[in-house]
Amino acid sequence: MRDHPRLPTAPGFWRSPLRGPWFTSVLGLVLLAGVTVLFVTGLVSYAAYNPDLSPVNDTTPDKGVLGFYLFPWPTGPVWLYRFTQGVHVTLGVTLVPVLLAKLWSVVPRLFTLPPARSLAHALERLSLLLLVGGGLFEFTTGVLNIQLAYVFPGSFYPLHFYGAWVFFAAFAAHAVLKAPAAVRTVRRRLREQPESDLTAPRPDPPTVSRRGALWLAGGGSLLLFLTTVGQSLGGPLRRTAPLAPHGGPDPGGGPNGFQINKTAAYAGIDPAETGAEAWRLVVTGRTGTVRLSRAELLRLPQHSSSLPIACVEGWSTADQWWRGVRLRDLAALVGHDGAAPDVLVESLQRHGAFRRAALRANQVADGRSLLALSVNGEDLSLDHGSPARVIVPAAPGVLNTKWVARLTFGDL
Repeated sequence: MRDHPRLPTAPGFWRSPLRGPWFTSVLGLVLLAGVTVLFVTGLVSYAAYNPDLSPVNDTTPDKGVLGFYLFPWPTGPVWLYRFTQGVHVTLGVTLVPVLLAKLWSVVPRLFTLPPARSLAHALERLSLLLLVGGGLFEFTTGVLNIQLAYVFPGSFYPLHFYGAWVFFAAFAAHAVLKAPAAVRTVRRRLREQPESDLTAPRPDPPTVSRRGALWLAGGGSLLLFLTTVGQSLGGPLRRTAPLAPHGGPDPGGGPNGFQINKTAAYAGIDPAETGAEAWRLVVTGRTGTVRLSRAELLRLPQHSSSLPIACVEGWSTADQWWRGVRLRDLAALVGHDGAAPDVLVESLQRHGAFRRAALRANQVADGRSLLALSVNGEDLSLDHGSPARVIVPAAPGVLNTKWVARLTFGDL
Protein backbone atom coordinates (compact mmCIF):
# COMPACT_ATOMS: atom_id res chain seq x y z
CA MET A 1 0.00 0.00 0.00
CA ARG A 2 1.42 3.37 -1.02
CA ASP A 3 2.04 6.06 1.60
CA HIS A 4 -0.54 8.81 1.76
CA PRO A 5 1.01 11.84 -0.06
CA ARG A 6 0.21 14.03 2.94
CA LEU A 7 2.47 12.02 5.21
CA PRO A 8 6.17 12.93 5.49
CA THR A 9 7.09 9.31 4.75
CA ALA A 10 5.80 9.73 1.19
CA PRO A 11 8.40 10.95 -1.35
CA GLY A 12 5.83 13.28 -2.89
CA PHE A 13 5.42 15.10 0.44
CA TRP A 14 8.74 16.91 0.00
CA ARG A 15 8.32 19.31 -2.92
CA SER A 16 11.14 21.86 -2.62
CA PRO A 17 13.28 21.98 -5.78
CA LEU A 18 16.27 23.17 -3.72
CA ARG A 19 16.95 19.87 -2.03
CA GLY A 20 19.53 17.70 -3.69
CA PRO A 21 23.00 16.22 -3.22
CA TRP A 22 24.89 19.32 -4.41
CA PHE A 23 23.15 21.70 -1.98
CA THR A 24 23.54 19.23 0.90
CA SER A 25 27.17 18.50 0.05
CA VAL A 26 28.21 22.16 0.08
CA LEU A 27 26.63 22.68 3.50
CA GLY A 28 28.17 19.43 4.76
CA LEU A 29 31.68 20.44 3.75
CA VAL A 30 31.29 23.81 5.49
CA LEU A 31 30.18 22.02 8.64
CA LEU A 32 33.01 19.50 8.33
CA ALA A 33 35.56 22.29 8.71
CA GLY A 34 33.58 24.37 11.19
CA VAL A 35 32.54 21.60 13.58
CA THR A 36 36.09 20.25 13.68
CA VAL A 37 37.35 23.65 14.83
CA LEU A 38 34.51 23.88 17.35
CA PHE A 39 35.39 20.49 18.83
CA VAL A 40 39.11 21.25 19.14
CA THR A 41 38.57 24.71 20.70
CA GLY A 42 36.00 23.21 23.06
CA LEU A 43 38.50 20.63 24.30
CA VAL A 44 41.09 23.37 24.67
CA SER A 45 38.65 25.40 26.76
CA TYR A 46 38.13 22.44 29.07
CA ALA A 47 41.89 22.02 29.46
CA ALA A 48 42.18 25.69 30.44
CA TYR A 49 40.14 24.97 33.57
CA ASN A 50 42.95 22.72 34.87
CA PRO A 51 40.50 19.91 35.75
CA ASP A 52 43.31 17.44 36.49
CA LEU A 53 44.86 19.82 39.02
CA SER A 54 42.26 19.72 41.75
CA PRO A 55 38.78 18.25 42.30
CA VAL A 56 37.40 21.77 42.80
CA ASN A 57 38.18 22.56 39.15
CA ASP A 58 36.90 19.29 37.73
CA THR A 59 33.33 19.92 36.58
CA THR A 60 33.16 16.48 34.90
CA PRO A 61 34.72 14.15 37.50
CA ASP A 62 33.74 10.96 35.64
CA LYS A 63 35.38 11.91 32.34
CA GLY A 64 37.74 8.91 32.49
CA VAL A 65 39.58 8.27 29.22
CA LEU A 66 37.90 11.30 27.64
CA GLY A 67 40.39 13.43 29.54
CA PHE A 68 43.42 11.75 27.94
CA TYR A 69 44.51 14.93 26.18
CA LEU A 70 44.53 17.31 29.18
CA PHE A 71 47.68 19.37 29.62
CA PRO A 72 48.94 22.16 31.92
CA TRP A 73 47.45 25.40 30.66
CA PRO A 74 50.10 28.01 29.75
CA THR A 75 50.16 31.65 30.81
CA GLY A 76 51.14 33.07 27.46
CA PRO A 77 50.34 34.70 25.26
CA VAL A 78 48.05 36.66 27.57
CA TRP A 79 45.30 36.71 24.93
CA LEU A 80 45.34 32.91 24.44
CA TYR A 81 42.02 32.08 26.12
CA ARG A 82 40.41 35.19 24.67
CA PHE A 83 41.34 33.88 21.22
CA THR A 84 40.50 30.18 21.60
CA GLN A 85 37.20 30.72 23.39
CA GLY A 86 36.31 33.68 21.20
CA VAL A 87 36.75 31.46 18.14
CA HIS A 88 34.71 28.69 19.76
CA VAL A 89 31.73 30.87 20.66
CA THR A 90 31.72 33.14 17.63
CA LEU A 91 32.11 30.26 15.19
CA GLY A 92 29.39 28.29 16.96
CA VAL A 93 26.93 31.17 16.63
CA THR A 94 27.98 31.82 13.03
CA LEU A 95 27.33 28.20 12.02
CA VAL A 96 23.74 28.12 13.31
CA PRO A 97 22.17 29.08 9.94
CA VAL A 98 24.38 26.55 8.15
CA LEU A 99 23.38 23.79 10.57
CA LEU A 100 19.68 24.60 10.20
CA ALA A 101 19.97 24.70 6.40
CA LYS A 102 21.78 21.37 6.44
CA LEU A 103 19.12 19.75 8.62
CA TRP A 104 16.38 21.15 6.37
CA SER A 105 18.14 19.75 3.32
CA VAL A 106 18.24 16.18 4.63
CA VAL A 107 14.98 16.04 6.58
CA PRO A 108 13.35 13.63 4.05
CA ARG A 109 15.88 10.98 5.04
CA LEU A 110 14.68 11.08 8.64
CA PHE A 111 11.27 9.78 7.48
CA THR A 112 12.49 7.09 5.08
CA LEU A 113 10.68 3.76 5.37
CA PRO A 114 11.42 1.07 6.30
CA PRO A 115 13.46 2.36 9.24
CA ALA A 116 16.07 -0.35 8.72
CA ARG A 117 16.61 -2.56 5.70
CA SER A 118 19.61 -4.37 7.19
CA LEU A 119 21.92 -4.31 10.18
CA ALA A 120 24.30 -1.95 8.36
CA HIS A 121 21.41 0.31 7.42
CA ALA A 122 20.16 0.28 11.02
CA LEU A 123 23.58 1.33 12.28
CA GLU A 124 23.71 4.12 9.72
CA ARG A 125 20.27 5.38 10.82
CA LEU A 126 21.36 5.24 14.46
CA SER A 127 24.48 7.29 13.68
CA LEU A 128 22.27 9.77 11.85
CA LEU A 129 20.01 10.05 14.91
CA LEU A 130 23.03 10.69 17.14
CA LEU A 131 24.38 13.18 14.62
CA VAL A 132 21.18 15.21 14.33
CA GLY A 133 20.26 14.95 18.01
CA GLY A 134 23.80 15.64 19.17
CA GLY A 135 24.18 18.62 16.86
CA LEU A 136 20.93 20.20 18.03
CA PHE A 137 21.81 19.50 21.67
CA GLU A 138 25.31 20.99 21.46
CA PHE A 139 24.32 24.10 19.56
CA THR A 140 21.25 24.69 21.74
CA THR A 141 23.06 24.30 25.07
CA GLY A 142 25.97 26.39 23.80
CA VAL A 143 23.74 29.25 22.66
CA LEU A 144 21.75 29.15 25.90
CA ASN A 145 24.94 29.28 27.96
CA ILE A 146 26.42 32.29 26.16
CA GLN A 147 23.04 34.03 26.53
CA LEU A 148 23.30 33.39 30.29
CA ALA A 149 20.08 31.35 30.18
CA TYR A 150 20.80 28.69 32.82
CA VAL A 151 17.85 26.37 32.18
CA PHE A 152 19.76 23.09 32.05
CA PRO A 153 18.60 19.93 33.89
CA GLY A 154 22.09 19.74 35.39
CA SER A 155 25.43 21.49 35.20
CA PHE A 156 26.19 22.92 31.76
CA TYR A 157 29.80 21.68 31.83
CA PRO A 158 29.27 17.88 31.92
CA LEU A 159 26.21 18.12 29.65
CA HIS A 160 28.12 20.03 26.99
CA PHE A 161 31.33 18.01 27.46
CA TYR A 162 29.78 14.55 27.10
CA GLY A 163 27.38 15.78 24.43
CA ALA A 164 30.33 17.02 22.41
CA TRP A 165 32.00 13.61 22.42
CA VAL A 166 28.80 11.82 21.37
CA PHE A 167 28.09 14.36 18.64
CA PHE A 168 31.62 14.46 17.29
CA ALA A 169 31.95 10.66 17.26
CA ALA A 170 28.80 10.43 15.11
CA PHE A 171 29.96 13.41 13.06
CA ALA A 172 33.38 11.87 12.40
CA ALA A 173 31.85 8.54 11.35
CA HIS A 174 29.43 10.34 9.05
CA ALA A 175 32.25 12.44 7.58
CA VAL A 176 34.36 9.38 6.82
CA LEU A 177 31.43 7.78 4.99
CA LYS A 178 30.07 10.84 3.20
CA ALA A 179 32.90 13.37 2.70
CA PRO A 180 34.46 11.75 -0.41
CA ALA A 181 31.09 11.63 -2.16
CA ALA A 182 30.33 15.20 -1.08
CA VAL A 183 33.59 16.45 -2.58
CA ARG A 184 32.85 14.66 -5.86
CA THR A 185 29.34 16.10 -5.94
CA VAL A 186 30.49 19.67 -5.31
CA ARG A 187 33.05 19.41 -8.10
CA ARG A 188 30.30 18.64 -10.63
CA ARG A 189 28.53 21.45 -12.38
CA LEU A 190 25.15 22.31 -10.89
CA ARG A 191 23.26 21.22 -14.02
CA GLU A 192 24.88 17.79 -13.76
CA GLN A 193 23.40 17.12 -10.34
CA PRO A 194 22.45 13.43 -10.09
CA GLU A 195 19.13 12.17 -8.85
CA SER A 196 18.98 10.99 -5.24
CA ASP A 197 16.55 10.36 -2.41
CA LEU A 198 16.89 14.07 -1.57
CA THR A 199 15.64 15.20 -4.98
CA ALA A 200 11.89 15.85 -5.05
CA PRO A 201 10.18 13.58 -7.64
CA ARG A 202 7.55 16.27 -8.37
CA PRO A 203 9.17 19.55 -7.32
CA ASP A 204 7.31 22.82 -6.95
CA PRO A 205 8.36 25.71 -9.21
CA PRO A 206 11.58 27.26 -7.89
CA THR A 207 11.47 30.70 -6.27
CA VAL A 208 15.23 30.87 -5.66
CA SER A 209 18.22 29.00 -7.02
CA ARG A 210 20.31 26.62 -4.96
CA ARG A 211 23.16 29.11 -5.05
CA GLY A 212 20.74 31.79 -3.90
CA ALA A 213 19.73 29.60 -0.98
CA LEU A 214 23.38 29.14 -0.08
CA TRP A 215 23.86 32.91 -0.20
CA LEU A 216 20.86 33.27 2.12
CA ALA A 217 22.34 30.85 4.67
CA GLY A 218 25.76 32.48 4.29
CA GLY A 219 24.26 35.93 4.74
CA GLY A 220 22.59 34.83 7.97
CA SER A 221 25.91 33.48 9.21
CA LEU A 222 27.69 36.71 8.27
CA LEU A 223 25.08 38.78 10.11
CA LEU A 224 25.46 36.67 13.25
CA PHE A 225 29.25 36.92 13.00
CA LEU A 226 29.24 40.71 12.69
CA THR A 227 26.83 41.13 15.59
CA THR A 228 28.68 38.72 17.91
CA VAL A 229 32.44 38.87 17.33
CA GLY A 230 32.88 42.27 18.99
CA GLN A 231 32.24 40.84 22.46
CA SER A 232 35.36 38.69 22.09
CA LEU A 233 37.55 41.66 21.18
CA GLY A 234 36.49 44.14 23.85
CA GLY A 235 36.98 47.88 23.76
CA PRO A 236 35.05 50.00 21.22
CA LEU A 237 34.27 46.92 19.09
CA ARG A 238 31.97 45.70 21.86
CA ARG A 239 29.40 48.17 20.52
CA THR A 240 29.18 46.11 17.32
CA ALA A 241 27.88 43.04 19.20
CA PRO A 242 24.29 43.92 20.17
CA LEU A 243 23.17 40.27 19.98
CA ALA A 244 25.69 39.16 22.62
CA PRO A 245 24.76 39.44 26.33
CA HIS A 246 27.98 41.33 26.98
CA GLY A 247 27.83 43.29 23.76
CA GLY A 248 27.16 47.00 23.57
CA PRO A 249 29.12 49.64 25.47
CA ASP A 250 30.95 48.93 28.70
CA PRO A 251 28.79 49.52 31.78
CA GLY A 252 29.42 52.78 33.55
CA GLY A 253 32.58 54.82 33.27
CA GLY A 254 35.87 55.39 35.03
CA PRO A 255 38.62 52.92 35.89
CA ASN A 256 36.15 50.22 37.03
CA GLY A 257 33.77 50.76 34.12
CA PHE A 258 34.32 47.49 32.27
CA GLN A 259 32.32 44.28 31.94
CA ILE A 260 31.62 41.90 34.79
CA ASN A 261 29.80 38.58 34.95
CA LYS A 262 28.89 38.17 38.61
CA THR A 263 27.94 41.20 40.67
CA ALA A 264 28.63 41.33 44.40
CA ALA A 265 24.89 41.17 45.05
CA TYR A 266 24.52 38.04 42.90
CA ALA A 267 27.47 36.37 44.65
CA GLY A 268 25.97 37.11 48.08
CA ILE A 269 28.79 39.39 49.21
CA ASP A 270 28.12 41.26 52.45
CA PRO A 271 29.88 44.65 52.13
CA ALA A 272 30.59 44.54 55.87
CA GLU A 273 32.86 41.52 55.29
CA THR A 274 35.03 43.43 52.83
CA GLY A 275 35.69 46.51 54.96
CA ALA A 276 39.14 47.40 56.23
CA GLU A 277 38.31 46.42 59.80
CA ALA A 278 36.75 43.04 59.07
CA TRP A 279 38.60 41.66 56.05
CA ARG A 280 41.83 39.69 56.36
CA LEU A 281 43.58 37.57 53.76
CA VAL A 282 44.55 34.15 55.16
CA VAL A 283 47.67 32.73 53.49
CA THR A 284 48.70 29.15 54.31
CA GLY A 285 51.77 27.26 53.16
CA ARG A 286 54.83 25.24 54.15
CA THR A 287 55.74 27.29 57.23
CA GLY A 288 52.28 27.98 58.57
CA THR A 289 49.62 30.65 58.21
CA VAL A 290 49.72 34.44 58.08
CA ARG A 291 46.82 36.89 58.15
CA LEU A 292 47.19 40.13 56.21
CA SER A 293 45.03 43.22 56.20
CA ARG A 294 44.65 45.23 53.03
CA ALA A 295 46.96 47.89 54.46
CA GLU A 296 49.63 45.25 55.09
CA LEU A 297 49.24 43.96 51.53
CA LEU A 298 49.74 47.49 50.22
CA ARG A 299 53.02 47.71 52.12
CA LEU A 300 54.36 44.65 50.29
CA PRO A 301 56.16 45.17 46.93
CA GLN A 302 53.56 46.17 44.34
CA HIS A 303 53.64 45.04 40.71
CA SER A 304 51.54 45.80 37.64
CA SER A 305 50.17 43.70 34.77
CA SER A 306 48.19 44.64 31.67
CA LEU A 307 45.74 41.75 31.20
CA PRO A 308 42.25 41.11 29.81
CA ILE A 309 39.46 39.08 31.36
CA ALA A 310 38.09 36.37 29.05
CA CYS A 311 35.12 34.18 29.92
CA VAL A 312 33.69 30.87 28.74
CA GLU A 313 30.66 32.70 27.31
CA GLY A 314 33.02 34.15 24.69
CA TRP A 315 33.20 37.73 25.92
CA SER A 316 36.34 39.50 27.02
CA THR A 317 37.47 42.92 28.11
CA ALA A 318 40.19 45.06 26.69
CA ASP A 319 43.49 44.90 28.59
CA GLN A 320 43.13 46.45 32.04
CA TRP A 321 46.01 47.77 34.14
CA TRP A 322 46.06 45.73 37.36
CA ARG A 323 48.27 46.43 40.36
CA GLY A 324 48.88 44.34 43.46
CA VAL A 325 51.07 41.66 45.06
CA ARG A 326 52.53 38.85 42.97
CA LEU A 327 51.18 35.41 43.86
CA ARG A 328 54.71 34.01 43.98
CA ASP A 329 55.65 36.65 46.58
CA LEU A 330 52.73 35.61 48.76
CA ALA A 331 53.86 31.99 48.38
CA ALA A 332 57.32 33.02 49.58
CA LEU A 333 55.79 34.54 52.73
CA VAL A 334 54.73 31.04 53.83
CA GLY A 335 57.91 29.17 52.99
CA HIS A 336 57.68 28.61 49.22
CA ASP A 337 60.62 30.79 48.27
CA GLY A 338 62.00 28.32 45.73
CA ALA A 339 59.88 26.70 43.07
CA ALA A 340 56.34 28.09 43.08
CA PRO A 341 53.64 25.62 44.22
CA ASP A 342 50.01 25.19 43.19
CA VAL A 343 47.48 27.31 45.05
CA LEU A 344 43.87 26.88 46.14
CA VAL A 345 41.99 30.20 46.09
CA GLU A 346 38.84 30.63 48.18
CA SER A 347 36.34 33.44 47.85
CA LEU A 348 33.83 35.14 50.13
CA GLN A 349 31.10 34.55 47.55
CA ARG A 350 28.14 32.44 48.63
CA HIS A 351 26.39 31.88 45.29
CA GLY A 352 27.55 30.74 41.88
CA ALA A 353 30.17 28.31 40.63
CA PHE A 354 33.90 28.37 41.37
CA ARG A 355 33.73 29.74 44.91
CA ARG A 356 36.98 27.80 45.19
CA ALA A 357 39.45 27.45 42.32
CA ALA A 358 42.93 26.01 41.91
CA LEU A 359 45.84 27.41 39.89
CA ARG A 360 48.88 25.51 38.66
CA ALA A 361 52.43 26.20 39.76
CA ASN A 362 53.33 27.74 36.39
CA GLN A 363 50.47 30.22 36.84
CA VAL A 364 51.63 31.12 40.34
CA ALA A 365 55.25 31.48 39.17
CA ASP A 366 54.40 33.91 36.36
CA GLY A 367 55.35 37.43 37.47
CA ARG A 368 52.19 38.82 35.89
CA SER A 369 49.93 36.74 38.17
CA LEU A 370 48.69 39.05 40.90
CA LEU A 371 46.48 39.34 43.89
CA ALA A 372 45.18 42.62 42.49
CA LEU A 373 44.20 45.47 44.81
CA SER A 374 43.53 48.13 42.18
CA VAL A 375 42.73 48.45 38.50
CA ASN A 376 43.48 51.30 36.10
CA GLY A 377 44.86 53.41 38.94
CA GLU A 378 41.87 53.07 41.28
CA ASP A 379 40.88 50.69 44.07
CA LEU A 380 38.80 47.74 42.91
CA SER A 381 35.07 48.30 43.05
CA LEU A 382 33.00 45.79 45.01
CA ASP A 383 31.63 44.26 41.80
CA HIS A 384 35.17 43.80 40.49
CA GLY A 385 36.29 41.92 43.58
CA SER A 386 37.24 44.42 46.29
CA PRO A 387 39.16 44.19 48.51
CA ALA A 388 41.34 41.78 46.48
CA ARG A 389 41.03 39.49 43.46
CA VAL A 390 43.23 37.14 41.48
CA ILE A 391 44.27 38.02 37.94
CA VAL A 392 46.27 35.48 35.91
CA PRO A 393 47.39 35.77 32.28
CA ALA A 394 45.49 33.61 29.75
CA ALA A 395 43.25 32.00 32.40
CA PRO A 396 39.46 31.63 32.02
CA GLY A 397 37.59 34.36 33.84
CA VAL A 398 36.17 32.06 36.53
CA LEU A 399 39.71 31.24 37.69
CA ASN A 400 40.39 34.95 38.28
CA THR A 401 38.66 34.67 41.64
CA LYS A 402 37.07 37.79 43.15
CA TRP A 403 36.61 38.69 46.85
CA VAL A 404 39.56 36.47 47.82
CA ALA A 405 39.54 35.32 51.45
CA ARG A 406 42.16 32.55 51.57
CA LEU A 407 45.19 31.29 49.61
CA THR A 408 46.51 27.80 50.36
CA PHE A 409 49.85 27.07 48.68
CA GLY A 410 51.14 23.52 48.19
CA ASP A 411 50.53 20.36 46.22
CA LEU A 412 46.84 19.95 45.47
